[in-house]
Amino acid sequence: MTTPYKIPRSVLVVVHTPDLQVLMMERAGWQGFWQSVTGSLAHESESPRDAAIREVREETGLDAARYDLRDWGIENRFEIFKKHRSRYAPGVTHNLEHVFSLSVPEPLPVKLDPAEHLSYKWLPWREAAALTISWTNRDAILALPRRTGVSTP
Repeated sequence: MTTPYKIPRSVLVVVHTPDLQVLMMERAGWQGFWQSVTGSLAHESESPRDAAIREVREETGLDAARYDLRDWGIENRFEIFKKHRSRYAPGVTHNLEHVFSLSVPEPLPVKLDPAEHLSYKWLPWREAAALTISWTNRDAILALPRRTGVSTP
């Protein structure tokens, strides 16, 4: 059974290639807001890993279980934008986000849900980090070289 309110626990999945091309998607209803895959847990008993697999499938059409999905063991706590707080139970002001990365072999075509995203592009990791206004998304993208062991100039 799902709750009438969003659960203030979510996932962030940075989808990237071995050479650190990063998938960025432009949010529907928020022109110019580019992000990686994000989404709330569907119910209290859903694990963050299961939520990550589900969100990647829903937002991109990709099957994360077929690729290298890594739980970074990082949780970010951030304030929920005021314009979105009505989706949460009264008094909820912060969200706990679990960070993952998903390595795919090359920049793959994705199937966007038009209700969630308008367009997508694959960008070099530094460009992707500069594009997003989300500090958690930017920090995760900037950590990719260290997390993946890829040396960069």
